[in-house]
Amino acid sequence: MPRPVLLIHGGAGDITDSRIAGKFKGIKEALRAAWPKLETEPSIDAAGNAVDAVEAAVRSMELDEAFNAGYGACLNTAGEVEMEASLMEGRNLRSGCVSLLRDVMHPITVARRLMEKKRHVFLGGEAALELALSTGSERLPAGALITESALQALREFKQQQAVGTDTTYARTELDDARTDPKGDTVGAVAMDLDGHIVVGTSTGGITGKWPGRIGDTPLLGCGTYADNTIGGVSTTGHGETIMRYNLAQRILGAIQHQGLSAQAAAEQECTRMTTRIGGTGGAIVIDHNGEVGISFTSRRMAWGYVRDSIIHYGIEHNEVLQEPFVPIGD
Repeated sequence: MPRPVLLIHGGAGDITDSRIAGKFKGIKEALRAAWPKLETEPSIDAAGNAVDAVEAAVRSMELDEAFNAGYGACLNTAGEVEMEASLMEGRNLRSGCVSLLRDVMHPITVARRLMEKKRHVFLGGEAALELALSTGSERLPAGALITESALQALREFKQQQAVGTDTTYARTELDDARTDPKGDTVGAVAMDLDGHIVVGTSTGGITGKWPGRIGDTPLLGCGTYADNTIGGVSTTGHGETIMRYNLAQRILGAIQHQGLSAQAAAEQECTRMTTRIGGTGGAIVIDHNGEVGISFTSRRMAWGYVRDSIIHYGIEHNEVLQEPFVPIGD
């Protein structure tokens, strides 16, 4: 029987020193909220426990202003939050993807509800909002998801545009003094006791995006993919770059066709993407054997995973920190 593993990320980009503590706190809280859901016996239904764990981890980060998902998401040029998310399970390849979602707290839950409806894979805009409201989500007051950090980032973006600064790699990390401002999506990959793999990814996109812009996060094979026979991937970084390279699918292709480990495949394809296109990003991977891969070409990427009662986490290149897993309430 496979050992369960839960691997999450809190975004790749030019994360400043002042944000590291908040990233680590949010990563650990998300792992503690989600890990108990993997410790029970698997559900007869496809990947039930892994779905619960991934949703719980992403929901935790969607509530946390330290991440660009849900509350604290980036703003478009009109000063509005438009969110997107995707969820996929690797047994039957069921998935739910939503985009241009407004005024609800948890896009990942809306993606799960769409997946469980089993009729459509992708909904956007008003249709996604209608699904959310009809299946239990609360409609928040307009502007309830907007933070001062997001407003400041948009002001700075518009100032940069006004003086002719190149804003191709628009800002997703909401802090000052960054040199490579991309990628603060959140994501999770889980394998449960029965070997089921589930992946979920959620984001607010990039600061100053045009209204209606859709990124990599809700696109299968770009931001998210799961297949029990190969593995699962969640990506983060500059969305236009990840979409053009089809990063998640390329990583799984390297595992399947080149025989690479999860780590080697993630390193190879993240590096090739940045070399070829120029934008940076990162990925977290669990392969069909339960081995993990973590790689990024951005300055930093917040990540963490739980296995055998130990939290492994990091944010710098070639950094792995560890501490005992302490359940919530202990």
